[in-house]
Amino acid sequence: MSGLFGVVAGRNCIMDLFFGTDYHSHLGTRRGGMAVFDGKRFDRSIHNIENTPFRTKFDKDVHEMNGIMGIGCISDYEPQPLIVRSHHGTYAIATISKINNKDQIVNDIFEKDHSHFLEMSGGEINSTELVATLINQKDNLIDGIRYALDAVDGSLTLLLMTPKGLYAARDKYGRTPMLIGKKNDEYGEAYCASFEDFAYQKIGYQNYKELGPGEIDIITKDGVKVLAAPGTKMKICTFLWVYYGYPSSSYEGVNVEEMRYRCGACLAKRDNVKPDIVAGVPDSGTAHAIGYSNQSGIPFSRPFIKYTPTWSRSFMPTAQNIRNMVAKMKLIAVTDLIKDKSLLLIDDSIVRGTQLRETTEFLYANGAKEVHIRPACPPLVYGCKYVNFSRSNSEMDLITRRVIAKLEGTEEPSEETLQKYVDPDTPEYEAMVEEIRKELNFTSLKFNRLDDMLGSVGIPVENLCTFCWNGKE
Repeated sequence: MSGLFGVVAGRNCIMDLFFGTDYHSHLGTRRGGMAVFDGKRFDRSIHNIENTPFRTKFDKDVHEMNGIMGIGCISDYEPQPLIVRSHHGTYAIATISKINNKDQIVNDIFEKDHSHFLEMSGGEINSTELVATLINQKDNLIDGIRYALDAVDGSLTLLLMTPKGLYAARDKYGRTPMLIGKKNDEYGEAYCASFEDFAYQKIGYQNYKELGPGEIDIITKDGVKVLAAPGTKMKICTFLWVYYGYPSSSYEGVNVEEMRYRCGACLAKRDNVKPDIVAGVPDSGTAHAIGYSNQSGIPFSRPFIKYTPTWSRSFMPTAQNIRNMVAKMKLIAVTDLIKDKSLLLIDDSIVRGTQLRETTEFLYANGAKEVHIRPACPPLVYGCKYVNFSRSNSEMDLITRRVIAKLEGTEEPSEETLQKYVDPDTPEYEAMVEEIRKELNFTSLKFNRLDDMLGSVGIPVENLCTFCWNGKE
């Protein structure tokens, strides 16, 4: 995943850009970047933020850069923003994307002309440069952006800054969000574009609008103009509420924290265990656990605390064994709340299962009698095709797929067979859940139901992407 933030003002906007971009640090852990335009020239800075916070890395830049417009990005993958010179003129661009047909796009471009790519990320073509190349295939920026949105199989949301203004474009199915804020101060009006609404609210902007699927707007100091009207079909990622979104964030008018309370309450309504306490795996599991506790009346407690001063997010390192080590090191037991207790633990999801198994063993080692696990979402049976929420390279990294392969005796079950494991009312589903429970050493395991989770979001179900749970496009 990545986070984007852009500002347009009639004055130096670097401080707004700096803090607005920094408030997207929960969405990426590898690269941070800012690009500004001061009315005459572009300037850019990109840093590796794998072991240093964005604010620390860009402390010097924020005192040296200035601009009346700017875009910033926090990324888990490619360095960006990029500054591009083309027949459209010079512009800066940053994207949130997952491009499944990258090879085909590259081949098509090479067949048309003698284009080349300079920005390589981990040995691969930088996805943001590829999007810029798609845009440059057309005679004007609006047609180019629309062409890029249509050409990408996966998802694409972007910010593109030219001397004339800031273009904001949301994915054609709205899989990732894009919002616009506005503020009036002693310097006049200013506008911003952002993945997260709280990022601009903290620096004085008010909600102005949320872009619809496929919408393209241009933002100048004089206002916001729609260049391409939004489409009618939306498939926003449901995992934004379950896991990725910050508690203070809202998407499509639905707050993340409130959704998680409702989600936890749904788990409690269908449960019959009576643990001593309910707890959440920090951070995203905590709100789900509060919702469960409020509904069930079972006390909420924090039997372990995440040590945040130095330990970063667990999925930051490339190597899985290092990510597991980080996850283990940053959780500190509150032994008096664990010893001789029956615990019900809620996490946002189970992906590989490695970290949750180690967390459970950690609780047993500190004296827990029982550890009941209640994931806030259904079993993840399909690898995500639309956003980069996991570094998994194969669906066999999913514990569900490994268990299904074991139960079926094949790593390539038919779609009809997989659908039996998706349905919570089938014996196949029950067998899969029981096998996962045994492998991960839980006292009991019960996943949230898809219908309950979607109901917790509260927007029309047809507007939510559920592919990773049920394989539905």
